[in-house]
Amino acid sequence: MEATRIRLAEGVHLTYLPARKFKTSLLSAQFVTPLRRETAGANALLAAVLRRGTVSCPDMGALSAKMDNLYDASIDYTVRKKGENQCVGFVASFIDDRYAPGGERLLEPAAALLGELVCDPVTYHGRFVPEYFESEKTNLLEAIRSLINDKRDWADSRLLRALCDGEAYAVPRLGDEETVDKLQALKVYTQYRDLISTAPLEIIYSGSADLERVKQALAAAFATLPREEVRVISTAAPHVCRESVQHVEDVLDVTQGKLGMGFSCGSGDMPALLMGNTLFGGSSNSKLFLNVREKLSLCYYASSLYHRQKGLITVSSGIEFQNYQRAYDEIMAQLEAVQKGELEDWELEGARSTLLNSYATVGDSQGKLENFYLGQAATGQHETPADLARAIQDMTAERICRAMSTVKLDTVYFLKGKEVEA
Repeated sequence: MEATRIRLAEGVHLTYLPARKFKTSLLSAQFVTPLRRETAGANALLAAVLRRGTVSCPDMGALSAKMDNLYDASIDYTVRKKGENQCVGFVASFIDDRYAPGGERLLEPAAALLGELVCDPVTYHGRFVPEYFESEKTNLLEAIRSLINDKRDWADSRLLRALCDGEAYAVPRLGDEETVDKLQALKVYTQYRDLISTAPLEIIYSGSADLERVKQALAAAFATLPREEVRVISTAAPHVCRESVQHVEDVLDVTQGKLGMGFSCGSGDMPALLMGNTLFGGSSNSKLFLNVREKLSLCYYASSLYHRQKGLITVSSGIEFQNYQRAYDEIMAQLEAVQKGELEDWELEGARSTLLNSYATVGDSQGKLENFYLGQAATGQHETPADLARAIQDMTAERICRAMSTVKLDTVYFLKGKEVEA
């Protein structure tokens, strides 16, 4: 599949992904805006409020009826974090025209409804409808508060916030409870007007329609989109490693400890670091999984994640409280093994196979395709899955070692139970 990215208007780009293998078409419209604590919550909230109604379909019932007429099409709002940018918008899925009854054309009305949700929301006296606003604000606050219920995800997020304290990368995609709680309908509406006027808009289409037809449908759908001094998409600045390791602890009513470790990568060799991370803890054949978890039974789980945009690797593990030091030491030992090139051929080929398979399967799902190409556009990258696969295909152990030798420990986070307090 060949991706084509073209400019449609000021600050509006289309990524066209022709596909005839799917029975559905996908159309995504995402505003890309810098991730900031002051605005993250408002952006997350306005996406939900916009989904409540438009001028012609002023409530959920009317919207549902319209989508029923499009043979059960769906439009969901999305709030995502890509690098140090927040992506806010909608993803529509509808029957591809090749499968529509009687040869009906569904792209145009689906695009029109998407444009209406963005450009013509239902309002009340120059702001969002109070009932819709308060309802979605309550939902967002509940979603933020519920994050602590999944201790693994919460600990991972807590590590990232400590590791990147003072940087945009530390800001949660939904914002924080304190900021969201203070939001007012007029302020969020003002934020909405600013967003649609100044934020770059990335549109992604996957389906069987030809490019010219897609362009015409989108031009009509977003004809009233205001464009004023559209910002350039910003890229994340690499994290600068601390001079001394930062240790952070939290105490909650938990029965299992969560040990997180954040590492700074001094190399800019992305493919080598990606491969190195896969060997370290990024797959079920990694050193962390096979040695720390399976062989030594020091962790209930242990994995690592490479954050390309920030030049970071984070480790996530669940441990018994008393195993903190042993687990810590062994995680560091496994990193050192990768850095020293203590790698078997089967480990290298297993890591290579894992990554190549992940790139090969991107095209198996329209959702994966949309998320991949949005991530590329929102972070200023231009590689295709095939480009990334080629970079991995020729990767050598020596190159991996050079890149991984620059990986240094920056922050250690430990979530412990109340019963172990001194």
